[in-house]
Amino acid sequence: MDKLPNCPKCGSEYTYEDGSLLVCPECGYEWNPESESEEEGLVVKDANGNILQDGDTVTVIKDLKVKGSSSGIKVGTKIKGIRLVEGNDGHNIDCKVPGVGQIKLKQEFVKKV
Repeated sequence: MDKLPNCPKCGSEYTYEDGSLLVCPECGYEWNPESESEEEGLVVKDANGNILQDGDTVTVIKDLKVKGSSSGIKVGTKIKGIRLVEGNDGHNIDCKVPGVGQIKLKQEFVKKV
């Protein structure tokens, strides 16, 4: 008998097959085991197409204006320790910019160092 994988949401070992889907009886999550090999979650790419991860260091590739501030973020500014977040408006990078403070940036304005 084949061992079915644990539920990716809650980790339950009591998963079962329902047609082509796997189902977790504890949390009700359904998923396709064929798509399990694909990357799940948030995939954020920089301006050059490199995949970014939490903790990466990036460089700003364009002068950016900051709302509510007389100064902006200059091209070449190095930002360490980024955090990736789900942003419905395209601002997927949460970071602390030197001289500006905590801010969210769009992925197309940075490149991985």
